Amino acid sequence: MKTDAELQQHVMDELKWEPTIHAAEIGVAVKDGVVTLSGSVDSYGKKWAADRAAKRVFGVKAVIEEIKVTLAGSYKRADNDIAQLATK
Repeated sequence: MKTDAELQQHVMDELKWEPTIHAAEIGVAVKDGVVTLSGSVDSYGKKWAADRAAKRVFGVKAVIEEIKVTLAGSYKRADNDIAQLATK
């Protein structure tokens, strides 16, 4: 059975091999085999890729995903714009 430190290193290594994300964007903590991912990415695809990468590591019991998605400004809409579109 792998130690928490070994699991943390293996998850970080797996994140480095994931082509869609930058491993430096993702924090990895492990306690009793449960991996917690944190950080901020610019798409939901990157968030899901990080989650999948952590789950691929043998010995990981569960993944707690606390990654925030911060969309680029061009994808954001003001509340009043959304309300107007909803009433059309």
